[in-house]
Amino acid sequence: MKNKQKRELAVCGYAAVKALEARRSEAVRRLYFTKERARQFGALCRALAARSAPYNIAEPEELESLCGSVHHQGVVAMIAFEPPQPLTQKRALALAQECRPVVLLDRIGNANNLGAIVRSAAFFGIRSIVLPLEDGQSLATTSAFRVAQGGMEYVDLYSVRSPAAFLQDMEGRMIRAAADVRGKEPVSRLGQLCAGKSCVLIIGNEEDGVSKELLRLCDHRVVIPGAALPETGVPAVESLNAAQAASVMFYECTRRREK
Repeated sequence: MKNKQKRELAVCGYAAVKALEARRSEAVRRLYFTKERARQFGALCRALAARSAPYNIAEPEELESLCGSVHHQGVVAMIAFEPPQPLTQKRALALAQECRPVVLLDRIGNANNLGAIVRSAAFFGIRSIVLPLEDGQSLATTSAFRVAQGGMEYVDLYSVRSPAAFLQDMEGRMIRAAADVRGKEPVSRLGQLCAGKSCVLIIGNEEDGVSKELLRLCDHRVVIPGAALPETGVPAVESLNAAQAASVMFYECTRRREK
C-alpha cells in the first residue's frame, strides 16, 4: 500500500521487515509493531532512535490500515517508494558479461506472482529482474514485498520501456530462453543451454504467456512437460502458474549437473 502524499510504501510481514533491517535499515522511515513483536525489533528501534525516526507499538487494526492487509504478521515498516531503476545500455552490457541468469517478465500483472518470482529468484541466486514499463505489469507493492519473504532485498529490479528492444540488444550477447507451452525444447535442457553463459529467462503473462513479439526474438522456447492423463494423452491443465513456472526454470538453469 502506497502513501502517495509522502511517496511511501508499506512493507509488512516478519521476514520482509527483518530482511530490511539486515540489508538496509536506513531505508526504514517509520516502524509499527504489535506488543508481541516488540522484542524482535529492538535493534531496529535503537537504529531508528539514533536518527530520531519514529517507531510505535500499534494494534493489529492499525497495522491493517497502514498496509491494507490483514497479513501484516504484526509489523509494518514505511519506506520511500522507489520505482525500478532504468536499465541503461551500459548496465545491460555489464549484465551480459556476468555469465549469470537475468529474468525478464512480460506483463506479470499479479503482485503476489511478482513477489513469488522474486522469492524464487533470491533462493536460486538470481540477482537481476527486468520489468517492462507497460500496462498490466505489476511493480513492487506491499503484497509483492510480503510474498517475497525478504527476497526483495537480494534482487535488483530494473525497468525497460521496450522489452523487445532489450532482447534485440542482447542478441549474440545472451542466450534468450522463453517459457512457452508450445515450445519444442524441454525445460531440462536449460542448464545445458545456459552453462557458462549469460542468459535471459522470459516469463510470460498469467493468461497469455510470452507475447508473440518476444517469442520471435528468443533463441529457445522451452516447455515444462506435465503428466499426461491416460484417457486423453495430455495433461489435465495446460500449464503451471507463472510463478511456479519461473521456479522450475530457475532451478533447471542454475542447478549443477552431476558428472
